[in-house]
Amino acid sequence: MNTTVECGVMSKNDEGEKINSTTFKSLVGSLRYMTFTRPDILFRVRLMSRFMETPPITYFKALKRILLYIKGIVDFNLLYEYSNSFELMSYIDNDWAEDIDDRKSTTCFVFYVGDTTFIFSSKKQHIFTLSTYKVEYVVTTTCVCHSIWLKR
Repeated sequence: MNTTVECGVMSKNDEGEKINSTTFKSLVGSLRYMTFTRPDILFRVRLMSRFMETPPITYFKALKRILLYIKGIVDFNLLYEYSNSFELMSYIDNDWAEDIDDRKSTTCFVFYVGDTTFIFSSKKQHIFTLSTYKVEYVVTTTCVCHSIWLKR
């Protein structure tokens, strides 16, 4: 399984058969704990956390998809090694209005010192953007502000 969740299919207004929210919350909680060592699932687990009150069966299927993804990448790990390089590098990404409920975008960035990942963030933007160009500008600005703070 290449992706954790299908893009653009999760909505708070989704109708359908409801499932036991206790089981759903337990699985999401376990996955949230796992994000400390698997930052690649952080965005989707955060997405699942927004639908914990009365989740329909479609969300449970999406949660199972995350578990199948983890099963497929069980041999991949973050490796923290000693390095003499202290160069700060960052990579940024975003989705443009993927949340079909409020059409807000999500900012994602990761920071490296040398070869080691030490900060990963995935956060919904507080503003609406009308084009992909503006989304990229917001993501870049957020990342630059964070890197200035880190350098100080």
